[in-house]
Amino acid sequence: MHLGVLLRLPLALSRAVLAALRGRLGALCWSLAPLYLSLSLPLSLSLPGWRRGPVPSPAAPPPPRRQREQRDEAAPTPTSVNYHFTRQCNYKCGFCFHTAKTSFVLPLEEAKRGLEMLKEAGMEKINFSGGEPFLQDRGEFVGQLVQFCKEELKLPSVSIVSNGSLIRERWFKKYGKYLDILAISCDSFNEEVNVLIGRGQGKKNHVENLHKLRQWCREYAVAFKINSVINRFNVEEDMNEQIMALNPVRWKVFQCLLIEGENSGDDALREAEKFVISDEDFEQFLDRHKDISCLVPESNQKMRDSYLILDEYMRFLNCRNGRKEPSNSILDVGVEAAIKFSGFDEKMFLKRGGKSLWIGCCSSSVAHKRANWKDFGSSPCLFQK
Repeated sequence: MHLGVLLRLPLALSRAVLAALRGRLGALCWSLAPLYLSLSLPLSLSLPGWRRGPVPSPAAPPPPRRQREQRDEAAPTPTSVNYHFTRQCNYKCGFCFHTAKTSFVLPLEEAKRGLEMLKEAGMEKINFSGGEPFLQDRGEFVGQLVQFCKEELKLPSVSIVSNGSLIRERWFKKYGKYLDILAISCDSFNEEVNVLIGRGQGKKNHVENLHKLRQWCREYAVAFKINSVINRFNVEEDMNEQIMALNPVRWKVFQCLLIEGENSGDDALREAEKFVISDEDFEQFLDRHKDISCLVPESNQKMRDSYLILDEYMRFLNCRNGRKEPSNSILDVGVEAAIKFSGFDEKMFLKRGGKSLWIGCCSSSVAHKRANWKDFGSSPCLFQK
């Protein structure tokens, strides 16, 4: 479009045209990445529209033979997707299995384009994770994605997993009406144990912050969930009283998992071997908390195969071989082609209750959510095993 024509357009229309041009430019930058790398341009140069961080390589490594054999299989439906749009985090959990190996984050418009592709392929639930999602643009990035998924894509369920340390009430005021579920990671109710694990933040108390977030979720009609990783430092802990007091809709209890290249092996940023517990230890922890009806246990096997994980480049990560093997980006090859190499076990997904009740009912209205969840603040376990 000629600049003179653009200047004569109404301001709102001009902004819309510029926004569209920025999106196209972002897509062009993405497609030029291989050329950018092959030319070995100086590090001081960067492609326009890209965030600071390593230049991505859209092309995944050649797939293993097992993956190539999957080409003719029917692609699973991406009903529930976990989008880890950033690897950066302000905590240093020793068992973390999605570590800060890059600082890359897709441009917002490209992320939205990928989410729209997933919706067209059958996505009903999106979960934003990291890293720490609220670290990017002080929560504005994830807030805009949440709003887009609920308001534009009208997804039945939109959720976030966070450590909670960077969430402020002003975020709830602005974006809470678009969020269905907030899951907060809490591995112990003993602050000394949290420090040992890597969740310590000086004078800030992780457990006190958890209760504050619980109250905000009540006030802004966001379902509150707790995720706990059971490891060598908390496996003997009795959390019954604290969990009952917080009254989450769901308490996800994960067995500490080793992923080569993330928290195990020579090229890993963490050494999680000292956190690992046996299956028997995990079962004993579950038995100690068997009276909590909203507890949903997830063993290593369930975790490894039953999640559709999308990384910061929008590549599906296959964890079946004990490490994360990326597909090509859905932005390059489409959802159907990429998801065939995800290693996703749809039967295990259903068996662990992955397709549980989607809450939100495609509504972005707080009043609507309160009308439908009038008892969610006092009755635990809207989600059942």
